[in-house]
Amino acid sequence: MAKYIVLINYTQQGISKVKESPHRAEAARGLARECGAEMKDIYLTLGDTDLVAHVEADSDEAMARFALAIGSQGNVRSKTLRAFTEDEFREIVQSLPE
Repeated sequence: MAKYIVLINYTQQGISKVKESPHRAEAARGLARECGAEMKDIYLTLGDTDLVAHVEADSDEAMARFALAIGSQGNVRSKTLRAFTEDEFREIVQSLPE
């Protein structure tokens, strides 16, 4: 499965009901499964990003479906980064042309 790092920020709607966030995170896990993805971890963070999630998905399309579904609820905005494991990184570098 492909790995993704998702940078998440609350919208005004989301922060105004921040106490519901743990419940929304659990609901997001179920939504991820429906979209062909799995939310492995979610972290509350300090700084420019409110939350960071580690998500795995069957395909980029499944991840896009999940990101759009979450965004359409209006509580968060996200930026999705495709992530490669160290082993995948090594393979990519090994395959570079000379």
